[in-house]
Amino acid sequence: MDKLPKRPANYVPLSPVGFLPRASAVYGDRTSVVYGRLKFTWSQTHERCRRLAAALVSLGVRKNDVVSVLAPNVPAMYEMHFAVPMAAAVLNTINTRLDAKAVAVILRHAQAKVLFVDYEYVRLAHDALQIVADAGAPVPLVAVIDDIDRPTGVRLGLFKLEYEARVSKGDPAAELPSLADEWDAVVLNYTSGTTSAPKGVVSSHRGAYLNTMGQLLSWGVGNEPVYLWTLPMFHCNGWTLTWGMAARGAVNVCMRQNRAADVYRAISDYGVTHMCCAPVVFNILLEGEARRLTAPVHVLTGGAPPTAALLDRVERIGFKVTHSYGLTEATGPAMACEWRHQWDLLPLPERSRLKARQGVSVLSLADANVVDDNTMSSVPRDGKSLGEIVLRGSSVMKGYLNNPEANEKAFKGGWFMTGDVGVVHPDGYIEIKDRSKDVIISGGENICSKELEEVLLQHPAVADVAVVAMPHPHWGETPCAFLVAKDKAAEVCKDEVIAFCRERMSRFMVPRKVVVIDALPRNALGKVEKVKLRDAARNLVPSAVSRL
Repeated sequence: MDKLPKRPANYVPLSPVGFLPRASAVYGDRTSVVYGRLKFTWSQTHERCRRLAAALVSLGVRKNDVVSVLAPNVPAMYEMHFAVPMAAAVLNTINTRLDAKAVAVILRHAQAKVLFVDYEYVRLAHDALQIVADAGAPVPLVAVIDDIDRPTGVRLGLFKLEYEARVSKGDPAAELPSLADEWDAVVLNYTSGTTSAPKGVVSSHRGAYLNTMGQLLSWGVGNEPVYLWTLPMFHCNGWTLTWGMAARGAVNVCMRQNRAADVYRAISDYGVTHMCCAPVVFNILLEGEARRLTAPVHVLTGGAPPTAALLDRVERIGFKVTHSYGLTEATGPAMACEWRHQWDLLPLPERSRLKARQGVSVLSLADANVVDDNTMSSVPRDGKSLGEIVLRGSSVMKGYLNNPEANEKAFKGGWFMTGDVGVVHPDGYIEIKDRSKDVIISGGENICSKELEEVLLQHPAVADVAVVAMPHPHWGETPCAFLVAKDKAAEVCKDEVIAFCRERMSRFMVPRKVVVIDALPRNALGKVEKVKLRDAARNLVPSAVSRL
């Protein structure tokens, strides 16, 4: 048997890009993308992606070159998930909520060769590129993505390239690079772009393909769904469903913003069957005129643990929620709360409690576990014993770009260490009990508390500081800063602290609460006892500066 070789007929590198030509062949006349008054079919989307890939090659883009994009959920953002890897390049989707400094750090670290920027973010891109140029780093070639439904004519300084012009000039019949190795990089995503040493997560074609397939199976997505893009595509490539919707011949309904009225209108007008979102979107839908849906809409949620009460409320108006858990390093969702039919007989509050758990590993993973991070042995399945959540499988990242030290810490004993603390229930379902001490999840965005602390320590009035998560009725969590003043007799000015932070970080990262204390609680080893601070933060209101 060992003498039977791999042949072109029986071995093809796995890649999610292959879902597109299949969609064109099988669902060619079916609508692929809807945006405002615009509609494309799968045949048209396939041709447009081939055109863009050919245009990138003509611009000198080669294997492993990084093509960055700063855009909301518009057709161009969707198409680039196929066109960029078709050109053998690596796609880097940038969070539009970052500030110019953070965007500049990403562009420099990624060494982006081309940057596509949506017309609404031209000012942000301009400021970021100026920072890159001032640092003496190479500036990428820039092309503006104008609004395809209602063109604005906006361009960026001397850069006159425009997305639709590039697409129209590309040759759809041009020969494109073939994928030789499924271990090649397909995307570069950043867990943080706010320090001088951000973590750039590199994922492979194989990992993206397997995660996509696992997602579709775990969520039970059939053919020809209607998918509403309420999840930003820059979040782990839309949890790999950018590619997954092509695999299923879906209609992709694109929207620039998640306004409650627009979401409900899209659900009604297009017959939406599926959508993904962080729990904060549920709050948006419930705060407006919450409407009873005429047909069920299946929702995959994650990014922050939703409360059982919130799941209860959204299910009562017709959303069928599946809770997932994932992270950028796992190429998206790594676990899902797979539903057991016998749970349907339970009262709704009990069903919501079960659904709030993170669940079991998706099929693309070999395993997920909760272990003692010292011994690497499994914790008891009692729903009480705490340990670190670890993952193993082909959908786990290749590694952090140019960061060998972080890679050594992330991989241990044959596992990827998530840094999240959880328990295993008797039925084998995992539940997060606490995020890693350095991460706050606000509206689905990851905020590293250490980064905020480093900024606050630069304030002349701050001697010591610790930042923890505090509950927020809209965003789920928000940063709360406990600080020790250098002059304990002086009052700390709220405006000064907040203004200081706003000048140095993205707005969503700015602490909503500042509490002045005499000293930070520390253990015998001198480490800050953040558990005590989190307990104190749970009773605070996110608004102003307090003194305890």
